[in-house]
Amino acid sequence: MNPQQWTTVDAYFTDLLAPADETLAATLRESDTAGLPQINVAPNQGKLLHLLAQIQGARRILEIGTLGGYSTIWLARALPADGRLVTLEYSPEHADVARANLARAGFDKTAEVRVGPALDSLTELGAEHAANPDPFDFVFIDADKANNAHYLEWSLKLTRPGSLIVLDNVVRGGAVADGSSTDPAVRGTRAALELMAEHPRLSATAVQTVGTKGYDGFALARVLA
Repeated sequence: MNPQQWTTVDAYFTDLLAPADETLAATLRESDTAGLPQINVAPNQGKLLHLLAQIQGARRILEIGTLGGYSTIWLARALPADGRLVTLEYSPEHADVARANLARAGFDKTAEVRVGPALDSLTELGAEHAANPDPFDFVFIDADKANNAHYLEWSLKLTRPGSLIVLDNVVRGGAVADGSSTDPAVRGTRAALELMAEHPRLSATAVQTVGTKGYDGFALARVLA
């Protein structure tokens, strides 16, 4: 099977099970117009995040890596009326696009976009959590891959037993299996996966995927008591 067939099958799944609405379509259009990189999750993957958050019964969601807010909207749609979402974005320009997209979607009061290096924002969240514990039920990590293990460590500090953590883009075109790789993204991803395997408070697996995003995959971890 070739990549063109992957895209054809993805299109079939998306049209049938995750069709675009005007809000999501506008989010992608505005992101493209602003010159953001086209690295959003695929629609069927966005729907997967939505379903996982719903199954989890998430009331508080943390997203590390906002871009234009496309995945943020999918996640916010899974929240109850009193739910909250915090999303972390390095680029002020990307954050502005995301805020506009979230406002159009009706989530400007639900989703908070924090700007700056994610590790700095996570440190701030950690201080807030220490003063007023309110754990996240669901975490989606989709930022710079070199820091994946650090993002996972912070996710553990900010969640509770039973929380779910999704780590995106773990396959790296197959390079994740190369223990000698010097690519920071590969090394960071391997470090996060090894932490998932070794940490006594995590139970995890990883899945390879193909589709419009090419050859990729994600890891899913549950926080244990």
